[in-house]
Amino acid sequence: QVQLVESGGGLVQAGGSLRLSCAASGSIFSINGMGWYRQAPGKQREFVARITSDGIPYSADSVKVRFTISRDNAKNKVYLQMDSLKPEEQADYYCHGYLMTSRWSRAIDYWGQGTQVTVPS
Repeated sequence: QVQLVESGGGLVQAGGSLRLSCAASGSIFSINGMGWYRQAPGKQREFVARITSDGIPYSADSVKVRFTISRDNAKNKVYLQMDSLKPEEQADYYCHGYLMTSRWSRAIDYWGQGTQVTVPS
C-alpha cells in the first residue's frame, strides 16, 4: 500500500504565502516524478508543478514565478511554496506521485486526498 498525505493548506489572504507538504509512505521501491495539481469547484483538475527524481522542476506558466516546488528524496517528500496567492487559486491541492512499488513493477500514478487552500477575495 502506498499513501500520499498532504499538509499545509489553509486560509491565506490574497498576496500571502503558504507551503504545502506531501509525504509518500508505504511499499515504495522508487519515486520517479512528484508534483502538485489543483481543482477548484466546478473546474477540472489542473497541473501546477512537478519535479523529477533528479530535481528538475516544471511548473504551469500561471504560477512559474510565484510557486516553487522542491523535494526531499531521502524523506519521500515534496513541497510547494506558494507566494503571492490569488483568489482565483483557491482550490483543493493534490499531491501526485509516479512511483514503483518493486523493481519488477512499472511506475503508476498515486494521488493524495487533497488539502484545501482558501484565498478570499
